Amino acid sequence: MSYRPVCLVTAPVATRSGYGAHSRDICRSLIQLDRYDVHIWPVRWGNTPMNALDINDPNDKMIIDRLLGEPTLPKQPDIHIHIVIPNEFQQVGKYNIGITAGLETTVCHPDWVQGVNRMDLNIVPATFVKKTLDNIRFDVQDDRTNQITGELKCEKPIEVLFEGADTNIYRPTKHFSKELVSEMNKVDEQFNFLYVGHWLQGGLGQDRKDTGMLVKVFLETFKNLKTKPGLIMKTSGAGFSVLDRESILNKINDVKKTVQGDLPNIYLMHGDFFDEEINELYNHPKVKVHISLTHGEGFGRPLLESTLSEKPVIAPDWSGHTDFLKRPNAILFDGQLVDVPKEAFPEQFYVDGMKWFTVNYQKASLTMKELYKNYRKYTLPAKKLAIFNKSNFSLNAMTKKLGTILDKYVPEFAEEVKLELPKLKKVEGTKPPEIKLPKLQKV
Repeated sequence: MSYRPVCLVTAPVATRSGYGAHSRDICRSLIQLDRYDVHIWPVRWGNTPMNALDINDPNDKMIIDRLLGEPTLPKQPDIHIHIVIPNEFQQVGKYNIGITAGLETTVCHPDWVQGVNRMDLNIVPATFVKKTLDNIRFDVQDDRTNQITGELKCEKPIEVLFEGADTNIYRPTKHFSKELVSEMNKVDEQFNFLYVGHWLQGGLGQDRKDTGMLVKVFLETFKNLKTKPGLIMKTSGAGFSVLDRESILNKINDVKKTVQGDLPNIYLMHGDFFDEEINELYNHPKVKVHISLTHGEGFGRPLLESTLSEKPVIAPDWSGHTDFLKRPNAILFDGQLVDVPKEAFPEQFYVDGMKWFTVNYQKASLTMKELYKNYRKYTLPAKKLAIFNKSNFSLNAMTKKLGTILDKYVPEFAEEVKLELPKLKKVEGTKPPEIKLPKLQKV
């Protein structure tokens, strides 16, 4: 049997987050490729719960079986795959790969560029992210003289690997759980727009997903109509507590106060959903359109998943999701690049000159009206988009492409030659050297 290189994956595999889902998919793909002796060190991702792995799920069990109980290995791994944001990338293996969900603006912090350059190979989820990183330039300045001494840019290889959707889960279905049926019975309208995503920090128009303005545009668009559609929001502030739910409700009510008239209904779905439950929500007959006004996406995982329900999807014509949302089968909002408000990001991630996309809200309103009035016109293109994405952006397709990337870049590793050494008397208190794994804390 040929030597199987040791591959260590450091990633938030147990967390209920976008990074967590991405990490689990990468790990499953690595295991499926069956090239490496895979070990996994689970790390936290912010305040998201670390309860996503189910021992009774065969897909999860293959990950659980490879989890390290403590942050050490008896020897240096041949390959280290680090799935975090780039400023946290660390060299642990003989060959180091950084995988990130990407960025949502035109510029990233210089620390991210330095993180990219620490790795032998970097993998990002979308063409937009690669182009952005390839084009970023920072002047290097001497602290003593203030003279420009060089240029900071990404110098290590960057490859695009999309986040594949599990087409065994995300697909059309007419089977719904009792819990979802009970929730959807509370929705009066037969025609509803659906938004899935976090409601992040920042005031109205400032949060990255632009969730607040989605609420406002929806209310303004359909107020005072005799027959109105509804808006279902599967959202949270990155937590699932009662306090988080109350905070989201307060945000919705604050936006409502800015709009006068007979307003359409908004329904909040808050809490932790399994993948199968989210797919049921996408497919429920009362859900007609999936919508987002996001300022920017590194990839846009919920948008891809929602296309597989064969229903129309509306999103901005910018950033990561445009790899799989393309005209004429997807409906894309026009808009323009604008400065990112400082309130939108933690201070340590903000850089002067950052821009992101803001849709033309007036045109967005007209598009929403058009979909509501002439819905059947958009159903066939939605089916065509689902067929294309099922074939080209599936988890199986992702696994195949990952294998191609690894073939291209990762060197071959020879098994370490074991030398027969003289038998030595054991000295109490000694132990073999250990390779310490990264200690990470998400800020």
